[in-house]
This record gives sequence, C-alpha cells and structure tokens, in this order.
Amino acid sequence: MKPRKIPIRTCVVSGEKLDKRDLLRIVRSKDGTVQVDETGKLNGRGAYIKKDLAILEIAKKKKVLERKLECNIPDEVYEKIEQVIKN
Repeated sequence: MKPRKIPIRTCVVSGEKLDKRDLLRIVRSKDGTVQVDETGKLNGRGAYIKKDLAILEIAKKKKVLERKLECNIPDEVYEKIEQVIKN
C-alpha cells in the first residue's frame, strides 16, 4: 500500500514549506470578508501562516496578510488568529 501524500504549503510570512496541518489558512471571500479557515476548505483567496505567535506579530507589523489577500484586515481577525494559535 502506498503511503498517503502529505500536502505541503508555504507560509506567507516566513517562506517556510511546511505540512498543511502545521499552518493556518486565512481566506478573503468574494464579498471581501476575511476569516480564519480552520477546515481548509472555504472558497476564496487564501494565504497560509505558520501557527506561531512570533510569526503572527511579524505579519501584523509588516502587513503581509493585507498584501497577499489584497484587502484591509480588521483587528478582530488578528485576535481570532491568535486564539486559534493558542488552542
């Protein structure tokens, strides 16, 4: 039996290639809302970020997610990301 292929994605902040399960997907939908995609299956433009608070702080400071998703990201989304990382 062949081993299952593990999907690899790149963190938009650090540039590391990691297992998809080690990353968190942030999605901008067609109507412009930004949300955390814990399932990895929501429709829209997605960006992956490593589940690390230091990486989140860099993303906030340098506005990496805003550039990748091409929209403004409210503070509530960053708070939600922080909660998901802590759990």
